[in-house]
Amino acid sequence: MAMKKISPLTKALLATAGDMRRSGLMDKASHDKITVRHLGEADLPALRPISGAQIKAMRERARLSQAVFARYLNLTVGYVSQLERGAKQPTGAALALLNLIERKGIDAIR
Repeated sequence: MAMKKISPLTKALLATAGDMRRSGLMDKASHDKITVRHLGEADLPALRPISGAQIKAMRERARLSQAVFARYLNLTVGYVSQLERGAKQPTGAALALLNLIERKGIDAIR
């Protein structure tokens, strides 16, 4: 997806919003409403590859069966099993959700 060039005014407003957030004048919820359209792809967190062992460890930390973990991620149990064994590597939405869980914990998607 090609991004439009951000105008100087938008850049200044984004910088001001960032300063307001850091100084406590703007709460996190308000700051989070600023969209990717304004921030651009570069400000999105990078998705890191996740190994089968990491996936199994995060599922076990959450004390979830493969079936329940799969349900939270909207995946099949077989796919979760393949991920944990390293037979497949997560991609797309599954990788994004697993990165979110890795950073924030399972409660981020509950």
